[in-house]
Amino acid sequence: MAGAREETACELVGLSVRTLQRWRSGSEVDGRNGAPKATARKLTPEETEAVYQAANQERLADLTAEQVVATLAQESTYLASASTFYRILRERKALNRRQDSRTPVHSAKPDTRVATGPNQVWTWDITWLTTEVKGIYFYAYVILDLWDRSIVGWAIHDREDGQLATELFERACLEHRACPRFVHSDNGGPMKAFTLVEFLYSRGITLTTNRPRVSNDNPYSESLFKTVKYRAGYPRTFKTLLAAMTWFAGFVDWYNTKHMHSSLAYVTPYQRRTGQDLDLLRARNTTIVLARGKYPLRWGTRPAKVYAAPTEVVLNGEVA
Repeated sequence: MAGAREETACELVGLSVRTLQRWRSGSEVDGRNGAPKATARKLTPEETEAVYQAANQERLADLTAEQVVATLAQESTYLASASTFYRILRERKALNRRQDSRTPVHSAKPDTRVATGPNQVWTWDITWLTTEVKGIYFYAYVILDLWDRSIVGWAIHDREDGQLATELFERACLEHRACPRFVHSDNGGPMKAFTLVEFLYSRGITLTTNRPRVSNDNPYSESLFKTVKYRAGYPRTFKTLLAAMTWFAGFVDWYNTKHMHSSLAYVTPYQRRTGQDLDLLRARNTTIVLARGKYPLRWGTRPAKVYAAPTEVVLNGEVA
């Protein structure tokens, strides 16, 4: 009887010619794509159950998979690798915390705040000032305007206290004849004191705080405190509360009216707050353009530097 060619016949039944040749040679391995294959490393159902039961022994229940494997190994028993223990426990939904310790709390990042002008967003914090007596400190309460980085309120006290913080905010709002829409701080006791929260709420101010132990949620106040303590002439210690207040008053005057702030295109917070910065930056840019025209070889193909004031300042925004 006439038959079909092998190639045609294989195509009709979904086999390759090479598979047919392997079968004719006596090979019993099914090498076709999609054919069931035995995995030599795969645990049998009995071995999988042994791993699960071992991990849930009372004496091993509080150990990590790595610790279980190590404990069994020193007892001359090996069931599987740590990763296999994890996989089996995960498949059986047995990876919940089994210890009595508190479950970690993942705090959400504070809301993003954007300032496009003064008195919209204030940040504040308290820093310690060392005294001549070890273990005793004075405390500098400082409120910063996010828009122009100016210090809009400050006080020095011998303790941290929510009522003292409230009085500082009352004075700041009165002095500037305005209250911010938002206030941000860390989550210390004075920052969350009932008296302060009540005052802010009564003025329609929204309060946000750092996540626990995350200081960079309030980077502008932290940066200010670094400027305070790296300022030339900063005393290592303060003898009296009056001495601390006197030094800090001088610092605030210097910072607000003389400190050329790098984030403000090297104008002072006061110049930024009063709008004087626009004329200053315009004058600088004109000078640079004229100088580039007069000495072109100094610049080559590089563009002239442009001094520009930021049009908005973002607190806790997304990092690019």
